[in-house]
Amino acid sequence: MSEILRGGVIGAGVFGGHHARQYARLPGAVLSAVMDPNPERAAALAMPLGGRAFTELDAFLDAVDVVTIASPAQAHAGQALAAIAAGKPVYIEKPIAVSLAESEAIGRAAQAAGVIVACGHQERVLFETISLFDATERPLRLEAVRHGPPSPRSLDVSVVLDLMIHDLDLALTLAGGGTRSVVGEGTVDIALAQVEFDGGLVARFDVSRRADARRRSMKLVYSSGEVEVDFVQQTFRNTTKLALNSAFASTPSGQDTLAVSLERFLAAVRGEVEGPLVGVEAAARALGLALSIEKFLTQ
Repeated sequence: MSEILRGGVIGAGVFGGHHARQYARLPGAVLSAVMDPNPERAAALAMPLGGRAFTELDAFLDAVDVVTIASPAQAHAGQALAAIAAGKPVYIEKPIAVSLAESEAIGRAAQAAGVIVACGHQERVLFETISLFDATERPLRLEAVRHGPPSPRSLDVSVVLDLMIHDLDLALTLAGGGTRSVVGEGTVDIALAQVEFDGGLVARFDVSRRADARRRSMKLVYSSGEVEVDFVQQTFRNTTKLALNSAFASTPSGQDTLAVSLERFLAAVRGEVEGPLVGVEAAARALGLALSIEKFLTQ
């Protein structure tokens, strides 16, 4: 692996743009290539950042050392498997895939090839910054709300794989175990779910991508009190005995979670840390829970 890692991004949309700009600015990396079916869009993103535009996967993979996949979710598995087969470490935006069979195939291929695979559940950075993952108490109840206005992005998957999966990953990490029961209701764009975890945590998830305004909040109930965070208004309430960082939003990691997540990925590629922020196994757990909730949705 070269000292300066050549980053490549598949997908020249909004999220691809975020990744491309990170590769162009992070120490020890450069933005080398952007691949998109639309050559003009690929060039418009790549060239101002010093990269080249591609429409063919094989040529793109020859031009990079590490790959971000920021394409529509339906394409994640095929592109990830091609990158792994070429020996390229890969960072896959969430969801890691759209089926458990696909995520398992990615895991097997990565293990066989000895290639680092990360998944973009970067909101874990916020919870690390707040110190929620290090709390001495486990939460008893969790209430997550994630609403957004209509958008043309991620319409190839349901709102559960698009939005709810963020909070499912956070809840799985906080609960530290499997699930006892899962129920849900809704449509591909608006959904409610309740999950009871093995350790006793009961979590409720409320998501919509047809809302009038953006809402994103989480309330955690502990035996000693409550923690409530509004991530849009950046307000924080803590009545527990837990020592938490209420100023998380003003910290560098709180302001740029993607940078932290990508830096951890690149450090794992270099062998400086044991692994990325979220690997295949954790991403597959979140996907599995999301798919179990999707079964309750109607068209």
